[in-house]
Amino acid sequence: MTKHIDDLLRDWEYDPENVSVRVCEGDDGRELIQLRIDMGILQLEVDGRPDGTNPEGFDTFYDFLIAEQLSKGPDWELDDEQCAEIDREFVQFYHRRVSWLNLERYELAVRDADHTLGLMDFCKVHSPDDQWTVSHEQYRPFVLYHRTRADALAALIDVSAEEAMRRIDGGLNRIRSLFKEHDVEEYYDDDELVAQLNEFREFLRNKYDVGRTLHEQLTEAIENEEYELAAKLRDQIGSEGSEDGPVGGQR
Repeated sequence: MTKHIDDLLRDWEYDPENVSVRVCEGDDGRELIQLRIDMGILQLEVDGRPDGTNPEGFDTFYDFLIAEQLSKGPDWELDDEQCAEIDREFVQFYHRRVSWLNLERYELAVRDADHTLGLMDFCKVHSPDDQWTVSHEQYRPFVLYHRTRADALAALIDVSAEEAMRRIDGGLNRIRSLFKEHDVEEYYDDDELVAQLNEFREFLRNKYDVGRTLHEQLTEAIENEEYELAAKLRDQIGSEGSEDGPVGGQR
């Protein structure tokens, strides 16, 4: 029986400049993702863990770790073997998140980004080594960027440009909070990922003739020291929650 994949690689040329990804069916009819990489093809399951395994009987290793922490207590620390398995899961979910973004399956990209962010939060609490924690935390802004862009694009398709802009504002606020947490807020405005999200928001504003969001009005009120107005805007943002959108423009 032939075991090589020469025909597959020959028929699907690797493109180093672009992400090459497709959806196909397994021999049982289930949906699969295939991602073309240099010298090969990655095949990923669409649900659960991308490699299709069930670590310790759970859908993902993160699910297992949550159960393990409940049984071991809040002061429990990860061991080296668990850290290595977490690293594997981070990589697998990265590949699938990028695949969903390029397949324009934005809700699923958000789902996988949330998994990664939740696992990062777990690692911060139970990490045995600060350096290992930093090796993951350095990518948190990038994951938040992916999540924000996917969330906004999903809203643009399913809701409105106004809602997409609101979700961009929400993502930017999360990234700013991260910069504040690490005492590097002075670098926020010059960050490349922040700049790309701001550009995307302005593109939507111009293309769909959308007015300023409540978050933008709040920022302006604070900068102008209009604290009474700022308080009212905060109340409005809080009361509207996910319905917070720009003032003016079209839906």
